[in-house]
Amino acid sequence: MPNHKSAEKRVRQSERRRLINRNNRTKLRTSIKKLRVALDGGDAQAAGGLLPITVSEIDKAVKKGALHRNAAARHKSRLTVRVTQASAK
Repeated sequence: MPNHKSAEKRVRQSERRRLINRNNRTKLRTSIKKLRVALDGGDAQAAGGLLPITVSEIDKAVKKGALHRNAAARHKSRLTVRVTQASAK
């Protein structure tokens, strides 16, 4: 347990940030999962509609610091390639 006032404050701040970060990561993962399910189900039209929403969620996660920008670029690139391939079939 913290022994100083500043350490107590840091614990409170860390807990608030942890909850905010968890919420941001959950939204991101859910969005990516919905897109992957649509792709796995062969629903190219739904996947095409979900792609801009998912990319937006990824960008928001980067802006909020929940995801590294290079990891975000990797996710966006791979998902876009999969949607493009699915729509070409």
